[in-house]
Amino acid sequence: MNATGTSATGARPEGASDEQSSAAAVRQMFNSIAPRYDLLNHVLSCNIDRVWWNRTARRFRHVLAQPQASILDICCGTGDMTLALLRRRPVGAAPVLAADFSHAMLARGAEKFRHHNAVAIEADALHLPLSGSSLDLITTAFGFRNLANYQSGLREFHRVLKPGGELGILDFSEPSGLVGKLYAFYFRRILPAIGARLSGMGSAYSYLPASVQRFPPPQQMVRLMEDSGYTQVSWTPYTFGIAGLYRGVKA
Repeated sequence: MNATGTSATGARPEGASDEQSSAAAVRQMFNSIAPRYDLLNHVLSCNIDRVWWNRTARRFRHVLAQPQASILDICCGTGDMTLALLRRRPVGAAPVLAADFSHAMLARGAEKFRHHNAVAIEADALHLPLSGSSLDLITTAFGFRNLANYQSGLREFHRVLKPGGELGILDFSEPSGLVGKLYAFYFRRILPAIGARLSGMGSAYSYLPASVQRFPPPQQMVRLMEDSGYTQVSWTPYTFGIAGLYRGVKA
């Protein structure tokens, strides 16, 4: 159960009634905010997001250091997680695949890593154009929460991972205690107001806290990953639990 006491199968932007309309609404929203996305991310997170990306990449440095490792950064957005991965790849290594279903976001990401060893792919996380058991590592930073069906996403990632391949999901959570109360006030009141003013897209920044509130809490996400076939599943909180890294291995 999530914070609202209901079971969440996937993202549901306001006005969306099923998985298809949810996916369409999310794609349209991210296409719309793409021009201001990076600025708003850094401003609204006080640049802590950079720390989270780099910490996640360090967690998988044992895979990244292998020149022939096949790596996918799914829901790559404007490519910051992809760049964090690339900084830990050896010279001459196989390129990192960076995929997103928002054309506008992917175009900005592709421009960032144009001179780096990455390949941009416009693709839906629930229907990856990849062969089964073909990847050593999948990462996704702040994108998994926006999938129309979380379990379908986990199963699709499981399909394309090699046995022993690893999955890393970096996403927001709702901390408890005093920190949680202060964070909730900022996240639900102040952040949407700033985001709306700077982007002109109030609906996108009211969707953000709503999507985090709907997202399964860590204990439920861990169980969902285990039910989807992952072993050694763990959650590591970042910055008092504001965000965290889920990790799992394909048996």
